[in-house]
Amino acid sequence: MRKKNLHMKKITHDRASDSDRSCEQGAAALVGHSIRFEPLPPRHELTELRSKVRAFLAEQEAGGAYRAGAEGWAGYDPAFTRAVARQGWIGMTWPKRYGGHERSAIERLVVTEELLAASAPVRAHWVADRQSGPLLLKFGTEGQRQRYLPRIAAGECFFCIGMSEADSGSDLASIRTRARQVDGGWRVNGAKLWTSNAHRVHMMILFARTGEGGESRREGVSQFLVDLSTPGISVRPIRNLAGEADFNEVVFDDVFIPDDMLVGEVGNGWKQVTSELVYERSGPDRWLSSYFLLRLLADHTARCGEGAAAARQGVGRLAAHLYTLRQMAGSIAGMVEAGYLPNTEAALVKDLGTTFEREIPEVVRMVVPESERYGPGAVPELAKSLDHLALHAPSFTIRGGTREILRGIIAKSLGMR
Repeated sequence: MRKKNLHMKKITHDRASDSDRSCEQGAAALVGHSIRFEPLPPRHELTELRSKVRAFLAEQEAGGAYRAGAEGWAGYDPAFTRAVARQGWIGMTWPKRYGGHERSAIERLVVTEELLAASAPVRAHWVADRQSGPLLLKFGTEGQRQRYLPRIAAGECFFCIGMSEADSGSDLASIRTRARQVDGGWRVNGAKLWTSNAHRVHMMILFARTGEGGESRREGVSQFLVDLSTPGISVRPIRNLAGEADFNEVVFDDVFIPDDMLVGEVGNGWKQVTSELVYERSGPDRWLSSYFLLRLLADHTARCGEGAAAARQGVGRLAAHLYTLRQMAGSIAGMVEAGYLPNTEAALVKDLGTTFEREIPEVVRMVVPESERYGPGAVPELAKSLDHLALHAPSFTIRGGTREILRGIIAKSLGMR
């Protein structure tokens, strides 16, 4: 274990000072159609925070709270989430009056990187902390903030995303789930698809049509807070290539949603949902899903010595990509901290990051011979992790927006369409 930890410092962990940046001086000023990732000045005091997170994770893993593996951050463990919450690492940037801790976006990035790099099972609180909470802070009512944010920060209330639908692909504006206004609220009919963890979380942020689409189809859409225990909601599992039922179809059959569960303004849903997607697309979870396998590849390459030239080159190239993605994500955190809405930059990071995640198992397959993965003396964890990611990696470039949609956003920002 010691050898493993020391070796992996060469890839990412000792890069801390390169991505620990302040946001006050380096947020990008977006001009015209330019895409900019401004380097941010170092903040060496963040080293202490990073060390504290690592110590916590080492203690949790040693105590049997979790075991690092290829599943990575997708592990769902409410008990672990509550332990993270007790450290003050959920709702880090939120006001204290809502259960938050008023830390910076860069501090949150440090904690996020460490949790994901250690394959900690953070999925239970991930959506609520990453985007549902910030959405409520920006557009929710005071009553909604008081009701939900403290529970999220305490690791007691979990959310899922109600955006995607059948036959829509990534064309979010083509949604057909409709909310019809009635006395005291809304009646919802329709269905959401690929809804991760809907079978085990408490709440959903629902994106639904509330009026006519207009010429752009981006008009007449709104968002709602939905308690998934509400009568009329059915959650149906969908099995993936690995035979797991991580995501679901959620069907709404004349479901009543009270007026006080409307998020923001009626018809303002497109503006709200696109601001939410910045949080979903720009974070380390878009380039660290395969990181555990990269660690194993690095360890394998170190053991093989001079006879693994191709593997060394593969590790070096992946490490360079990882370093670049970390700098880009750090720059976006600085922009968010400074009040910018870096939609285009987030789309670029998501596209590059999920492509990187998919590339890692492909590189392992190419540079590590099958005999070294499955033959005598092979490390079982390497083959197991490769097999796991071979089944899951195809979904990485789909979730959070497909490549085609993201590249369309980037092209439009550059004035190319």
